[in-house]
Amino acid sequence: MQLYKQIRALIQDGVLRDGTKLPSIRSLGRQYNISKTTIETAYHMLLEEGYVLSKERAGLIVVNLHLASSSISSASFIHRKTEPTLVANGQTGREGYIDFSLLTVDRDSFPIRIWKFLLGESLALNSQSLHEYGDPQGEYALRESLAQYLRNSRGVVCTPEQIVIGTGISYSVHLLSRLFEENASVGIEKSGIAQVRTIFTQNGFHISPFTIRHNGEPEHEFGCSNNRLLYVTPSHRPTGEPLPYVTRQQMLQWAYQNKGYIIEDDYDGELRLSGRPLPSLQGLDTKGSVIYIGSFSKVFTPALRMNYMVLPLHLLKQLQSLDQVYSCPSRMNQWAMQLFISRGHWYRHLRRMRKIYRSKHDAFVQLMRSHMPESVQVSSSGSGLHIELSIAAPVSADELIELARQAGVLVYGSQDAQSRLDRSNPKIYLGFGGITEKEMKLGIQLLQKAWSAVLT
Repeated sequence: MQLYKQIRALIQDGVLRDGTKLPSIRSLGRQYNISKTTIETAYHMLLEEGYVLSKERAGLIVVNLHLASSSISSASFIHRKTEPTLVANGQTGREGYIDFSLLTVDRDSFPIRIWKFLLGESLALNSQSLHEYGDPQGEYALRESLAQYLRNSRGVVCTPEQIVIGTGISYSVHLLSRLFEENASVGIEKSGIAQVRTIFTQNGFHISPFTIRHNGEPEHEFGCSNNRLLYVTPSHRPTGEPLPYVTRQQMLQWAYQNKGYIIEDDYDGELRLSGRPLPSLQGLDTKGSVIYIGSFSKVFTPALRMNYMVLPLHLLKQLQSLDQVYSCPSRMNQWAMQLFISRGHWYRHLRRMRKIYRSKHDAFVQLMRSHMPESVQVSSSGSGLHIELSIAAPVSADELIELARQAGVLVYGSQDAQSRLDRSNPKIYLGFGGITEKEMKLGIQLLQKAWSAVLT
């Protein structure tokens, strides 16, 4: 994990540029005296998340399109990354930083005892099947439990046959790339924070940004007229506010009129911290135009590497006609997850996580408002695991991110590179899922000092 996180940070910060070749497993092992398995695992995680691309006879190549033309000198990162500095009193985040990552989850909430017990029981119950690969679409019993859960909790209308169990968003996008023509255009919200653009590009899709105004109205329809697909996160907007019902209906009408599809990524739709979670966009679809994708990463753990995709029936038939496209996660983990859901542990765990994250969210917002000046506005609707800062200062998001990094704090901007360079009312995003309240307070104090020269 340390090796994976350090290489990922070098890529995110622009030290490892687009096209850079990673060292071979053998040479890196000799240099740091670590095992081949450790390096292979770290490299595989980077490959799965789209940070690197495997090329025949060339090895692993860094994919860093958004920072390929960055004006920030890579030299300024090297000393800090190779010899990380402790931020204060021995308290560290990622390699010496306090990291307000949008991807991490609470580190102490995983139900280890229950999971170990269910893993053991699932192996005993399925001992006669340990020698078999299993259903390439995913274990049917798990898909059956998921279909029932999604229908009751997310309003998703589907059968177990429509569900494809996978190893993450990269895998799901890869499957979709086999169902649509090469260089198919996919519309992605310009201000979106979901880190998927590189994944789509790697799988041969053309990115077409579109904008949704503050009132929920789309600007110039949804991207270019050639779009076959829209990628949306209705429950996970930058501000935390869900996508308005009217806009959801407009997206569905766009899909119906243009014979297109909507990819609904509901990766933390369960984590609405006040009120009931809003039903999915898929539940409003009457013509089979929504492809629904969910994950266990945010509510359970990203270490499980398990997600699921609900395909419209006609796309499912098309996928089943293709050869050698499936790559399911471990059958053992699927068996254990099926027991975890069917016996009610999932629902209890979900209620517990909402309580934990609600407490973190409220503490985070209170700390931010008490330490930051009025020029920093906190936008949060109590949904998801992040907050948005809207900053009234003549500075870009990239500059604020760099000032924070120099102070030992990692914060984030839009996935759209042009938006991060805009010097009018920049937006900064901070995740609170994976940090403690003590780290929150220290990180916010460091941010206040780092930005004091540019804030009024």
